[in-house]
Amino acid sequence: MPFVLKTIPAIKGMKIQMFFLKELKYTPGEAQKLLNRARIFDAKKEPYKINESIRDDFVQVALFEGHTRGLNPIFQTEDFAIFDKPSGLMVHPTSRFTEYSLLDEIRYHFGKNANLAHRIDLETSGIIMISKDKITDILLKNMFEEKLYQKTYHALVQGKVEDEISINAPLAKDFNSTIGVKMAVDYNKGKESLTHIRPIQYFEDTNQTLVEAKPVTGRQHQIRIHLHSIGHTIVGDPIYGVDEVLADKYLCKTLSQKDRLEITGANRLMLHALSLRFYFKNRTYDISSKQNFGYNLKSK
Repeated sequence: MPFVLKTIPAIKGMKIQMFFLKELKYTPGEAQKLLNRARIFDAKKEPYKINESIRDDFVQVALFEGHTRGLNPIFQTEDFAIFDKPSGLMVHPTSRFTEYSLLDEIRYHFGKNANLAHRIDLETSGIIMISKDKITDILLKNMFEEKLYQKTYHALVQGKVEDEISINAPLAKDFNSTIGVKMAVDYNKGKESLTHIRPIQYFEDTNQTLVEAKPVTGRQHQIRIHLHSIGHTIVGDPIYGVDEVLADKYLCKTLSQKDRLEITGANRLMLHALSLRFYFKNRTYDISSKQNFGYNLKSK
């Protein structure tokens, strides 16, 4: 388990936040994060809230300790590293019971100050960048916020894409859906979203096209929604292009691999973060994935 429960002798009656600040020398931000995320407990495993007093002569703290399953960065400098994430690996634990995520590898290789500079979906494979220290983390996050980079993806989509197209369609949360993570094109409330699409190869036997996608903006599920909106849903997508009963089964982990393959065309989302190009500290980097994208295709 990445979260280890550690027992620390404490001063009974002292404010929990003061104890972590004065006695354990945590920063205010570190102490508040632990309390906000319910990771400090009393003897009965009840989480402490801010401003509560310590109830016992010890406290228990759930601390993240990364471990490795053999995933190594494909490129690194003294400031950052690049991982080539496989499909199915979440980038960040969703709870303290998450057994393994990319963050495990990040903290295992580079320590507690290393962090994700951006994120990609669970089933999207490919390039993802991490910062090795807090200063670099700020610089890289600013780089992504200001769009000072170029991401290139490959996607296998349903149908024949014949021409290059720029999809300029604003995106917002889909309030008409029962699926909480679902986004939608919304010309009234949506945020500006732009993706450039270029066809690479058409597979006549399956009526599928491999396309290159270059998102100019970085909205949640942007490439997936944009391609779906023009009638070319990504193969294997269990949320867009399927009914909401199936999407709910997928999110609840009750959708069988057989049913998913039959309905969506693949047992994973066929979206791959192929490359990342950016300028950092007087140097231009252009880093590409080493994974082979183009497997698990459904034969029709």
